Amino acid sequence: MSALLKPDICVIGAGSGGLSVAAAAAAFGVDVVLIEKDKMGGDCLNYGCVPSKALLAAGKAASAHGPDPRIGVVSGPGEISFESANRHVRSVIAAIAPHDSVERFEGLGVTVLQGEARFEDAGSVVVGETRIKARRFVIATGSSAAIPPIEGLAQVPYLTNETLFELTEAPEHLLIIGGGPIGLEMAQAHRRLGSRVTVVEAQKALGRDDAELAGVVLEKIRGEGVGLLEETRVTSVRSVDGVIELSVENSHGKSVLSGSHLLVATGRTPNVQGLGLHEAGIRFSSRGIEIDRGLRTSNRKVYAIGDVVGGLQFTHAAGYQAGLVIRSILFRLPIRFDDTIMPWVTYTSPELGHVGLSEAAARARFGKGVRVLTADYSGNDRAIAEGLPLGSLKLIVGPGGRLLGGDIVGHQAGEIINLLSLALSRRLKMKDLAGFVAPYPTLGELVRRAAISYYADAPKSSIVRSIVRFLRKLG
Repeated sequence: MSALLKPDICVIGAGSGGLSVAAAAAAFGVDVVLIEKDKMGGDCLNYGCVPSKALLAAGKAASAHGPDPRIGVVSGPGEISFESANRHVRSVIAAIAPHDSVERFEGLGVTVLQGEARFEDAGSVVVGETRIKARRFVIATGSSAAIPPIEGLAQVPYLTNETLFELTEAPEHLLIIGGGPIGLEMAQAHRRLGSRVTVVEAQKALGRDDAELAGVVLEKIRGEGVGLLEETRVTSVRSVDGVIELSVENSHGKSVLSGSHLLVATGRTPNVQGLGLHEAGIRFSSRGIEIDRGLRTSNRKVYAIGDVVGGLQFTHAAGYQAGLVIRSILFRLPIRFDDTIMPWVTYTSPELGHVGLSEAAARARFGKGVRVLTADYSGNDRAIAEGLPLGSLKLIVGPGGRLLGGDIVGHQAGEIINLLSLALSRRLKMKDLAGFVAPYPTLGELVRRAAISYYADAPKSSIVRSIVRFLRKLG
């Protein structure tokens, strides 16, 4: 080997989690080596969150108000330039990329190595001709598109999130396998940008979310002209004279769908191959690297964070885990990853957000002590004023009025879920959510209205006591 490095921390993977660890450690003057074999910024910047939201913005503008050159809609309503929308996606990535660049991190004092990392043993990693022996390692290698074992799929050209955003012409008819958040976000975006779209989902679309609220999204997407087949299995795929054909089967029988392009959006698989995990004594499976509540692997010198550990594969989850790892490595503080406070949002129109326990999970745990409080967008003045009355909020409330979870569908649901995420993490109760002052008119009033309804069915004596406590808090 031509070089031996002995940093305090070695981070493998320059996605959101790895970059957060490296930047935070460098800010405290710690010697850090960061290794990335592909693009800085990882999946989120280059193939995931950033380009998908940019394309959704272009689709929303095309659907809502016609021309908006900033995001690629250059003509009047109904005249859409998909090529310009793609340029908007590229420009957004380019605008954010410097923040994640090699130059920036080297400026922060991080040693950046570009190449494939592989554990040589339990305490060292090799990258090309360089060997790294660090006090602690952090694996943050992310995930890749999961490709289902469908007959004929390997023999046809198909898209994943890593290639979809390279298209400069709108697909004539985009077939999508997978009705989860990625599949439905891209279905709506492409439909609004001029493509015919058909989605095939083996189970229930958006099956991880509240069924009632998810149904609002599905009805809206179907209403925009997206074909959506649920509980439908793709049995085989083939290409005939440049046309992609999906053979599908459901309770109604068998049929064939034809399209110009195929997007596979059937989930993610952790990037665990080629890392030498066996040599490092790190336990893993196809579901990801095994970690304890403190984010450590079976090799106590090595932490793992982000998509590579499976579970909730979100950029903000990786960022949260990165902060915990810094507390553990630098300050030797005890940490515990709590996935029950992790929110998520599907950025369709309307948006769909969730945090905490679902209604079913809450009832399984607390039984009859659970109440569900609701507030509809149709009763919110801001939603009415903006012509966006479609939506609803649910608060899952446990014993003593403590917030256990929340679900929301509607305009700006992703912004409103921020408040519920804070309330959940701070273990707030309905008296807290009923007592805060929301500016009028805002969508945030939905939370307060739902919380106030907690007291509607309470005994009068309880209501009086609550009012007295509330007035005392104000005065």
